[in-house]
Amino acid sequence: MQKLNIAILSYRSARFGGGQGVYIRDISFALSLMGHRVDVISGPPYPELHDGIKLIELPGLNLFETFSFRDRLNKFIKKKCKTNDDYYEFFSTLIGGFPELRTFGNRANKFLDSNKDYDIIIDNQSISYGMIEIQKRFPLVEIIHHPITFDFRFELASTKKIKYKISRYLWYSFLIMQKKVAPKLKTIVTPSKSSKNGIVGEFNCKSSNITVINNGLDYEEFAPISNIERNKNRLITTASADVALKGLDFSLKALKLLKKNNPKIHLIIIGAPKKNGHTEKLIKKLNIEDNVIFKKNISREKIRELYSTSSIAIVSSLYEGFGYPVIEAMSCEVPLIATNISSIPELVRSYGILIDPKDEKKLSFNIEKVLNNYDDYKDNAIKGRQHVIETFNWSKITAEYEKILYKTIEKFKQC
Repeated sequence: MQKLNIAILSYRSARFGGGQGVYIRDISFALSLMGHRVDVISGPPYPELHDGIKLIELPGLNLFETFSFRDRLNKFIKKKCKTNDDYYEFFSTLIGGFPELRTFGNRANKFLDSNKDYDIIIDNQSISYGMIEIQKRFPLVEIIHHPITFDFRFELASTKKIKYKISRYLWYSFLIMQKKVAPKLKTIVTPSKSSKNGIVGEFNCKSSNITVINNGLDYEEFAPISNIERNKNRLITTASADVALKGLDFSLKALKLLKKNNPKIHLIIIGAPKKNGHTEKLIKKLNIEDNVIFKKNISREKIRELYSTSSIAIVSSLYEGFGYPVIEAMSCEVPLIATNISSIPELVRSYGILIDPKDEKKLSFNIEKVLNNYDDYKDNAIKGRQHVIETFNWSKITAEYEKILYKTIEKFKQC
């Protein structure tokens, strides 16, 4: 088969603090190992990429680097030769919107208008107006990890404060664009059956246009460290601390219950709370400040080390389009307790404990059950790693991607 020139678009690709940068780093490298030439075209913050992958920076104003109005204004003023997208980005951010999806899509469209030597374009979830234009000139595969409509609804439901609700409507106003664009996209890839159902229902997309391909994992990077002893009092979770959809509240409330009989128990949280935000206030209210440790902006090697020293991994999410923390924990052979919602059962199968969401009593009960019968759950966790190796290895995943890339190119030629 012909080796391809592939452009992967990513509106932002932070190295830490989310799955976007992880996905871009891994999928670009996996496709390059198959012999394809891969360029990553990204807005800021930019990803960390493997050697041999070209990064093309497509800078915007990068206003979310700071939350100071003065700093944002200075960024805008200092920008020379301002475009309509620069004006839109600044004023939309000023009133509380998130314009990067739209403006990145427009900038990517303009860039590709004068850089035509790509065989196919992969866009990572901007679902922006620019993709409609790009689709007219290139074969396009749109990656939709899950519909952000779920995030919007969970955040609205998390508070009764009118001011906060208004802020959420402003922030998620980009959903108006995404609901218009998504049904017009001819090829969509999503990482789970649950996400596919969500995309059909939320974005009114044709089921026949959507292919399910799991995200992959480098199981060698996420392997248990044999010479490190697990701390029997250490739990671990990964969460964007103040995002309601991640369900961190229930892990913290479960920790409060566990502390009564075990004052030494503690929870490692890979992530960071907002200063004086909801999570910090809840931790203080529950009197568990000494039992919670946040770890932010840490390398994969450090994450692997933390998993290898932890006795139980918790995923208390209320929704996950895929859920990297699930397969990362399983790959590191950590006994897993996760919520029985959305895509999580697809990933876990029989290799972890699935519980109802929003139930800190059941969560604390199952944590104690695992700790009291650890050898049994440790054996199942070892089987879980083998499941990850067989199901989520990048060789298998990339072969599935190749099929959809070649199929999309052929469909484009016939139009």
